[in-house]
Amino acid sequence: MKRAFSVFTTLLHDHTPLSASSMANLINDFKEWKLKDPPNYSELPIDANPEYNVPVAVKNAVFSKVPTEPLTGKLHLVCASKEALTDILDIDPKVAESETFIDFVAGKYLPKGGLSVSHRYGGYQFGFWADQLGDGRAHILGEYINSKGESWQPQLKGSGETPYSRFGDGRAVLRSSIREMIASEACHHLGIPTTQAGALVVSDEHKVWRDKTYSGRARQERAAVVLRLAPAWYRLGSFEILYKRNEPDVMRMLADFVIKHYFPDVDSKSDDRYVQWFSEVAHKNLDMVATWQGLGFTHGVLNTDNISVLGLTIDYGPYGFIDHYYEHYVPNSSDDMGRYAFNKQPDIILWNLEKFVEALQPILSESNKQKIKDIIATLRGYVQDKIL
Repeated sequence: MKRAFSVFTTLLHDHTPLSASSMANLINDFKEWKLKDPPNYSELPIDANPEYNVPVAVKNAVFSKVPTEPLTGKLHLVCASKEALTDILDIDPKVAESETFIDFVAGKYLPKGGLSVSHRYGGYQFGFWADQLGDGRAHILGEYINSKGESWQPQLKGSGETPYSRFGDGRAVLRSSIREMIASEACHHLGIPTTQAGALVVSDEHKVWRDKTYSGRARQERAAVVLRLAPAWYRLGSFEILYKRNEPDVMRMLADFVIKHYFPDVDSKSDDRYVQWFSEVAHKNLDMVATWQGLGFTHGVLNTDNISVLGLTIDYGPYGFIDHYYEHYVPNSSDDMGRYAFNKQPDIILWNLEKFVEALQPILSESNKQKIKDIIATLRGYVQDKIL
């Protein structure tokens, strides 16, 4: 762990000077940094339950409008990714040390154009339907269009309770937050499709109780927040909850929205658009897992709510890298049956995709269903012959 963190800090504190032209295009006052107003996701149904931090079964919505619950006490910037700040957010790295930026990551400051929401989704966990899950401790703050024309959604993890918190307190601790930073940065630089981490802030005084070893001996740890970055945060479970709750109109709206904004190669006017879209989602995720297998990465919790429709590695929890080849490697201590072992990852991704198809049934024509069934058969052969 110490060696990994040493490598990690070396990446973050790269002192390679930026060119004068690059510096000229970077924002050096975070108060000037603005989000797209309104964000594209405002086109989708957003629940506006006034009791935003009370667990509730949300209906007919893709998001819930939820303000952040900022960290309290003395705040510190633990680290920030120079590449994420400059290449994604157009921010001078020095800005990360400013009070305004630290307040932003801590959930205290929402830039102009921001719309704080938490995403609703469900999922199959260890093979069983777990019903509504959602962003229980995360807030999407808005949408940023950078100087390259790319769209990115900043999300805070550990920023307070939401309607999806269930029995959680909406917080993250420094220990797990560092792991998130290490993993997302490492995977990005290894060429694995992934969400990225922009910065990490911790509080000296804000403490939460955690039972690290699940032994019944909880202790207090410092609360922290990670700034995560992705083009979008939609998961297979985003559609599964709509299927289970019998909300086909919302599902069709979400599917068409995702195709329009994130899958430019899909003909959005075609009767086969959902077939084309599924094929792309499947190939992106299988390409992703192929890179995992080649680099010895084991995700640890491949539930359907942890699978991105964009084919990005998402939600770094009990992940691990294999030091010496062992195909049955399981980094997750709660995975007693080894469901998500290293060698099972390709098959599990395919199983998850089959559940995704099941969820899409209400918006598929009979012709679409048969074509997707044929695609699944082809993909199964691909997994067996090319990945396993």
